[in-house]
Amino acid sequence: ITIGSGVTLLSNVPAFEAYLGSDQTVSSGTTTKITMNTETFDSAGAYDNSSNYRFTPQTAGKYYVYATVRGSTSNSGLEIQMAAIYKNGSTYVENQTDFRNNNASLMGATVVATVDMNGSSDYLECYGRCLGGTTIKATPTRSSIFGAYRIGA
Repeated sequence: ITIGSGVTLLSNVPAFEAYLGSDQTVSSGTTTKITMNTETFDSAGAYDNSSNYRFTPQTAGKYYVYATVRGSTSNSGLEIQMAAIYKNGSTYVENQTDFRNNNASLMGATVVATVDMNGSSDYLECYGRCLGGTTIKATPTRSSIFGAYRIGA
């Protein structure tokens, strides 16, 4: 958007947010793509919520990306919960919550990053890992989420 004297304001699109619609079973200690299958919004249809669960914006720029992955186990044996953002199939950034000295039955990890996207083929995905747990939680609603929005050229 251009206003007066050639000043350009960027809008924060494309943008999306999706969340896990029902619990996802995972193998303990295995990094797994999280199937964020329920869209809260998707301004440009750039997020695939039905097959590859990835964001492929067709607009180049810098994107603020975030994800929270919440894991659980029924026996209070959850040691580590990890959330990661992958770019083009490889880890871009990850974060973990570590409770190895005081195991839990439920914990989450959140990761955020600013990512340069080329606007033609770059894509982002959300991954998670539970050590000692086998469930990525969907409840309460939106406890595992993934989203991004454009913040600059």
